Amino acid sequence: MKMETQYQVIVFGRVQGVGFRATARRMARSLRLKGWVENLPDGSVKLVFKGDPGKCNRFIKWCREGSGYSWVEGINIQDMKPEPLDHFEIRY
Repeated sequence: MKMETQYQVIVFGRVQGVGFRATARRMARSLRLKGWVENLPDGSVKLVFKGDPGKCNRFIKWCREGSGYSWVEGINIQDMKPEPLDHFEIRY
């Protein structure tokens, strides 16, 4: 059985209205991660994703940097117990 890790990441800063979710989806799909991304009412963005540990770490590194127009002030990372996820999507 293939080992997968799962994380929840909350990204703080200017991350809404700047293409962060669409870029996150593109990056996650290129890394073959499964999960989702959504805006939160406080202006942050929440991502839940799972996959190969090395690819998850690359995605976390991307989350620290953000997309072209975003400004990441910080992130909160939590390990999660892997759950069934089919693909990576944007939740509205």
